[in-house]
Amino acid sequence: MGFEARFVWCTTDHVWTEVYSTSQKRWLHCDPCENVCDKPLLYEIGWGKKLSYIFAFSKDEVVDVSWRYSCKHTELLTRRTQLGEGLLRQTINKLNSERKHFLPQERKQELLERYIVELVEFISPKTPNPGELGGRISGSVLWKVTRGETGTHAQNHGFSFLATEKEKTAKLFHLKYSAAENNYIRVSNDNEIIHNWEKGVWKMNSVLRKVEQDWKMVYIARTEGAASARVSWKFDCGSVGLKIVNVSIRSTSQTFQSGNIQWHLHSNLTNVDLSGDQNIHSFANFNGSTELILEAEMSGGDGDVAWQHTQLFRQSLDDHEYPMEIIITLKDIKIKDEYQ
Repeated sequence: MGFEARFVWCTTDHVWTEVYSTSQKRWLHCDPCENVCDKPLLYEIGWGKKLSYIFAFSKDEVVDVSWRYSCKHTELLTRRTQLGEGLLRQTINKLNSERKHFLPQERKQELLERYIVELVEFISPKTPNPGELGGRISGSVLWKVTRGETGTHAQNHGFSFLATEKEKTAKLFHLKYSAAENNYIRVSNDNEIIHNWEKGVWKMNSVLRKVEQDWKMVYIARTEGAASARVSWKFDCGSVGLKIVNVSIRSTSQTFQSGNIQWHLHSNLTNVDLSGDQNIHSFANFNGSTELILEAEMSGGDGDVAWQHTQLFRQSLDDHEYPMEIIITLKDIKIKDEYQ
């Protein structure tokens, strides 16, 4: 097809391809086994792999691309113990010098300019996108379970809402969720629509969206047979230079029989329990926090349908209300705050 490509080898036992995009002027991750393109955090976040060394090989050079495939650089470094980083760089530089010796100067300059772009990318860890949160597709279930690549790790390392430029300017984050529509409305970001409730989740365990076609109702619940479950949403503002002033939350839930739901709202500074009623509650005691997590724990219930006795955001299929709503007012972190 005429594309420049590189063979990528990960020492944790997987291979894929990188293709150079002349329009974007960068190398794109491509994994034909998983039918994905430009999802570099898939292995670390989606599969739960503990990465260490990842190398890209082309006819002209070899590049240590480990940093493209990780958003946890500090953690990754602790596993790179096969040899010193200095010696690794020297070895790669020697190999590349030999490979490029007979290349035209024009080609050498082109490769150098590409590498500089890569280095800038490497020193800027990415935030996982929804498409990078799933488990492995290829291979049998037993094989994937044996390798620990079914996606269970994705339930523990999910999506975090990060303030956009518009939200940073307005000093406001406003999110709503409708179980009936199964989408989020990010009001504070030009009413951006995020389809599918799972794509906005930070962590979850044994949770699903249940549609009752006979009763025309819909809600988030435990998976069938699960004794307990939990789900959470995370908002991060500290990494973009903001901190929280005030938080307003609506977290609607309903229980039946002996079902029990506990709502928690916590940050890096404080935490409170929520009632789960239909009202919006405001909290000023999160002032100064740089992140916020809303979490629901579900348990209890009676009989074979106990899993249905704890329901989040229950509403009719034709309901146009938003049983979950988060409003956060923000302010800038001043340099002097960092030292107080």
